[in-house]
Amino acid sequence: MSKFTFIGAGSIGFTRKLVTDILSFPSLAESTITLMDIDGDRLEVVKKVVERIIKVGNFPAKVEATMNRAEALQGADAVICTILVGGVQTFRHDIEIPKKYGVDINVGDTRGPAGIFRALRTIPVMVDIAKDIEKHCPNAIFLNYTNPMTMLCKAVEDSTNVNIVGLCHSVQHTAEMLARWLEAPIDEISYTCFGINHLAFYTEFKWNGNDAYPQLRKLMENPVVYNEELVRNEMFLHLDYYVTESSGHNSEYNAWFRKRPDLIEKYCTHGTGWNPGEHAYILHEYLAQEETWKDELKANLEDPIDLTRSTEYASYILNAILGDGTLFTFNGNIENRGYIDNLPNGSNVEVPILASKHGFDPIKVGNMPEHLAILANTHARSESLAVEASLTGDKRKVFQAICMDPLTSAVLSLAEIHAMVDELFEANKAWLPNFQ
Repeated sequence: MSKFTFIGAGSIGFTRKLVTDILSFPSLAESTITLMDIDGDRLEVVKKVVERIIKVGNFPAKVEATMNRAEALQGADAVICTILVGGVQTFRHDIEIPKKYGVDINVGDTRGPAGIFRALRTIPVMVDIAKDIEKHCPNAIFLNYTNPMTMLCKAVEDSTNVNIVGLCHSVQHTAEMLARWLEAPIDEISYTCFGINHLAFYTEFKWNGNDAYPQLRKLMENPVVYNEELVRNEMFLHLDYYVTESSGHNSEYNAWFRKRPDLIEKYCTHGTGWNPGEHAYILHEYLAQEETWKDELKANLEDPIDLTRSTEYASYILNAILGDGTLFTFNGNIENRGYIDNLPNGSNVEVPILASKHGFDPIKVGNMPEHLAILANTHARSESLAVEASLTGDKRKVFQAICMDPLTSAVLSLAEIHAMVDELFEANKAWLPNFQ
């Protein structure tokens, strides 16, 4: 029997999906699911949801819940992290303050000024969790789903010896989207994909072993396909390789799409897939959820239980390492130790990883195409600087990291960036005691 601990279990949608996935593997069905959250109301609800999953699936598992992190981690075989540090009323400053200065942000949870300040709030908590893992379950696998992925994983890698891998769903979901456009069964698709989180690229994308890029380029002539992902499709047409994360996200990772109102209207308002690209889309979603969170909790207690296994990587990884040993290759976020030659060693990169009874074996992929490496390097280095700033409490390095953000530097002068960063620090001071 394995023990799987969820930190931030109050992220109910994520928790119910991942628990269902884990228990769907016969070799993991007798596991103990330990739920930990600092919100007692959410914790009570998610425990009842997991109890329903166990009952409907007739799984020989057990569930326990606690608000004590040390207790939750004691003896865990794997830890799954889905935390959020600071609520929506804190997060809104990350979006609204840059907008005052002309930096128009759509999501703001990954990089740029908003992503960096989200990281600054979250890194101390992530490092504390990792140090508790070292103390209470030092051999546990640490699977992180919390954004900003690269900065949080790097902070843990730089501060502890915990066996951490960051998991995102952008690689497999984008592959599914491209397969749909091609009208190809997903099991006939293969690819090689690497870079940094949300800025990984498919250097190969094949259908039944044949290069599918010529067909995808031809599909760009179809307005229905082209307009579904305007930003990513423009990047594909000009950069020659397809990027993994959605148009709404990618519009804010570079200097090409959000620096002028006319470009925002042309590329970021109508065709960004799941996520309309207008200013503060995710913030508005969070604000709406804040109004209806009690209804959401109630719905989770009443919604039908779907036992279908998802394509999230976590359960397949746990089955490979702690279950029946079926090998599983996935794209994960891990410290670069020569896996990508033209990205900095020590940065956090997204590469193919083999999971087995031996643990994690990252696969060396060589060089990114040089023009893509320039963009990825800019972010990798500035994000590494932001992590260093957080771990040392150096405000100056936070400012300098944000200076190098492509969108911010395309819109603002150095003096304007300095003023914006000062205002962001003031708005976040209650959450950043290491900078006092």
